[in-house]
Order: sequence, then C-alpha cells, then structure tokens
Amino acid sequence: KSWGAKFAIDLLYWRNVKQSGAVFGSVLLLLFSLTQFSVVSVGAYLTLAALSASISFRIYKSVLQAVQKTDEGHPFKSYLEVEISLSQDQIGKYADKALLYANTCMKELRRLFLVQDLIDSLKFAVLMWLLTYVGALFNGLTLLILAVVSMFSMPIVYEKKQAQIDQYVGLIRTQVNSVVGKIQAKIPGAKRKEE
Repeated sequence: KSWGAKFAIDLLYWRNVKQSGAVFGSVLLLLFSLTQFSVVSVGAYLTLAALSASISFRIYKSVLQAVQKTDEGHPFKSYLEVEISLSQDQIGKYADKALLYANTCMKELRRLFLVQDLIDSLKFAVLMWLLTYVGALFNGLTLLILAVVSMFSMPIVYEKKQAQIDQYVGLIRTQVNSVVGKIQAKIPGAKRKEE
C-alpha cells in the first residue's frame, strides 16, 4: 500500500487518536461552518486566521531575537526552502488517472442510458428515484457531514463487531438476490448474469 493509503486507513481506524480527532474535528468544523456561511466567507476567514497566526509568530520571533540579541534568521526559513512544485511526471500521472476514471465513468453511463443490460439500467433508475427522495430530505452539505461521520465511525464499529455485521449482511444479500432473481425471471428479455 502507498503511504497515503496507509495514512488514510490509520486515520479512519483511529490508530493515533489525537491525529484522527484533530482531522475529524477540523473537517466537521469546516462543514458546519459551510452550513452557516458561504464558501467564499469560510475560505477568507480560514486564510485570515492562518495569515494572522504566521504574522504573529514572525513578529514574536523578531521581537524575541531583538531582546535576546541573537540572529537566528527567518523563523520559517526551512519551510521557505522546501521545493513545492509538481513535476511533469507527477502531473502526467494524475492526469492519466483522471482520464482513465473519466473514460470509465462515461462508458458505464453510456451502457446504462442506452440500456445495454436491462436489469442494470433498471437498478440505476431505481437508485436515481431513491436519490430524489434523499435529495428532498437532505442537502448536499448534510450528506457530506453524514459521510464524514460515517467514515470516522463505521470502520472502527465494523472492526469490533465484524462477525455480527457480516452475518446480517449475508442475510440481506441472500434476500436481495432472491428478489432480483424473481424479478429477472418475470421480465421478458432480461438475461441473468453468470455469478
């Protein structure tokens, strides 16, 4: 696994409680802020807060150096010297991944909208119909907040209660497959997928 994937898994499974708590709290605070203020306002306030903190720290260090008569230099010198530009290879790699994802999505949407497989198109239609009800009940930010809370709570719950959850998921999967099989048998022209 890559470093990023391991870091994300460690965050979501609360391997380092302080780090996970800080990320979870920060993301929730940002999302709740967005429910009350516009994106522009939240972005401006966050930028002002970060700029105020760095300016205050720079002034504090300058005053401290003047009082102690030391010459430590710029307090952020090590960060200013770090190279932060993206290479052509990195940009190409990310562009290739984005292109592959976009092409895969377009092919799948074409398959669903042009009814290559009737059952899959019907499943997609039912999903979209259900999403109209979800959209009527929740706005996008509420769903995003619920997704973040789920991302930080469900993995640890699943890790602790895996046996019971797997048992119930198996029962649900059996029932769903039974219903889908009955529907496929009644729809003329619907082909059954090989499992």
